[in-house]
Amino acid sequence: MKKFHVTIHFRMDDEFMNLVPPHRTYVDYLINKQVIEHYAVSMESQQVWITLQAESAKEIEKLLADSPLYKYFSYTINELYVLDGQNYRLPALQFN
Repeated sequence: MKKFHVTIHFRMDDEFMNLVPPHRTYVDYLINKQVIEHYAVSMESQQVWITLQAESAKEIEKLLADSPLYKYFSYTINELYVLDGQNYRLPALQFN
């Protein structure tokens, strides 16, 4: 399985906020299936950053298209070569 980073720019209108709850249900579903690893949203810049696992960029495009908010998205998909951070390390040993 490959890892990808998706950057989404979104626009909002009156209907947008009504679609947020079903979108969050969909995102929670993908997190629980361990497809999405990280999900971050900035309302200030109207951007979303997602790190996820998939076989291909085409698979990610299908996952994005299934979101209730899809019509508000413009996005870029990048395959990651390296993804590292504290969450990918073994916990520090605590000696008594």
